[in-house]
This record gives sequence, structure tokens and C-alpha cells, in this order.
Amino acid sequence: MNDKPLWIGSIDHERLGPIWAALSPAGLVAVLMKATEEAMRQHLAPASAQVDQQHTQPILDQIVEYLEGRRRGFDIEIDWSALSPFQASVLRLVWAIPYGQTRTYGDIAEELGQPGGARAVGRANATNPMPLVIPCHRVLGTDGRLHGYGGPGGVVTKAWLLQLEGSRLL
Repeated sequence: MNDKPLWIGSIDHERLGPIWAALSPAGLVAVLMKATEEAMRQHLAPASAQVDQQHTQPILDQIVEYLEGRRRGFDIEIDWSALSPFQASVLRLVWAIPYGQTRTYGDIAEELGQPGGARAVGRANATNPMPLVIPCHRVLGTDGRLHGYGGPGGVVTKAWLLQLEGSRLL
């Protein structure tokens, strides 16, 4: 990722505060909520990025539409090369969870062919660099309950996002 140009931009959301997105020519690499430009730059370190609202506005508009309940999916490429191979395999499965549905960490581990790998799946979700777009909020504990969320507000935000989608817990 260090040799690719990166563009960053932000929007303000009434509940989640400033939301920053970072794009490479291959697609989305990061989304940070309740963040500052400095936090986004630190998140992307050592890569350098330039603020370019023209490049980032389409994904930011889609995020706003999603948060307002007017969008169920995102029409944007993901730069999977920014992730480790294991994290990419986990997050591709999470990305495929339909709007309004949930899976458990155990379900994802089973789909990967790694039964008993729920904790590793949980760790990959905990470090998801593109929350909202890759909907890690749709992944629940094996007990069907909310367990952790790396975004602002933790599980309260996770519950709000699931409610926004009309999801029912398992």
C-alpha cells in the first residue's frame, strides 16, 4: 500500500461524528468514525495521503445513505491487498452477509473450513479497517449475543446498526 497514492476525505454524521474514508486506485482501504484527519493519517502510516474530496465523496455519500436507511449495500471496490490473507478471507465472508442478517464468529470459522476458529475470526473482525462498508456489526458471538465492536460507542453502536437494518438477534 505504501507505493499507491491514497486519497482521504470526510463527512460529518450526527451520531458517529466525522467519518473519514481512504481510497487507493484499487478501492477502499479504510473507514474511521469519530476521527480526525490526523487519526486517519496515523491509521494509514507509513503511507502518505492527500485530502481529495472528489475521489472520496462517492463512498462518503453511500455511507450517509446507508446510515439514513436509504442504502442496503455499497457500490465500491475494496482494496483487499491492504489486508493480510487471513483477514481478507474472513472479511470477504463478512462483506457477503446480506443486509438485515447476522452470522456468528463460529459460522464464519465454519465457512472458512476452520471449525474452532471463532476467536481468530473475532480478531480479524476487531481489526476491520472498513467498518460499515464491511459490516462486521453483523457478526455476533457464538451465543447469539453482541460481543465487541471497534467503532465508537462499542456494542451500543453495533446494536444501533443492527436495529437500523431491522436485524433480529439469533
